[in-house]
Amino acid sequence: MLITQLKSKETIASLVDGKKFFVINCQGCKEVHFLEKEAADLQKELGASGNMTGTITTDYICNPENMKLRLEKHMDAIKAADVVLVFSCGVGVQTIAEYLEDKMVCAACDSCRLPGFQGVTPLEYDCGQCGECYLNLTGGICPITACSKSLLNGQCGGAKNGKCEVDPNMECGWERIYRRLEKIGRLDALKSPVQIRNYATDDEV
Repeated sequence: MLITQLKSKETIASLVDGKKFFVINCQGCKEVHFLEKEAADLQKELGASGNMTGTITTDYICNPENMKLRLEKHMDAIKAADVVLVFSCGVGVQTIAEYLEDKMVCAACDSCRLPGFQGVTPLEYDCGQCGECYLNLTGGICPITACSKSLLNGQCGGAKNGKCEVDPNMECGWERIYRRLEKIGRLDALKSPVQIRNYATDDEV
């Protein structure tokens, strides 16, 4: 089980400041606690700027077949946006980022772990539920789970031919992040080192 909580209002507002944006809400797993009213109120406030190109509320965006069918109906509005703002757990954000590979996809939430059943997704994506989501800085690819060493400030230097030195069958997570940021024109994000991780967030709930 996990809890999905909103990032700070200031953080979310900074992600879309001066940009056109499209909002995706996931209300899938009933095991996931999500502040629906607070999210709706915030989206209404952000939408007052006139920069929101559209919004969709669906379930299980971590299911690619379901998600693609839903998003296809909104592609014109998504293409008109500079940013896609996703209100979901980290798995959902990574799913959307993979599908919209030429679009900046941002997480509006942090996911925190709770004991018990974690739910099932048909994808290989994983969310570390660390309570401090970095997907906005790494192009929608989680450095905690995509890197064998969970490095936050770039690759270790041990990768060979794009493969991880710990697991030769695994792509280097940071090479994936670099390629993704390059594709969406956000390599500048690598100039700002990720702050020291606050491990206390794992125990706050």
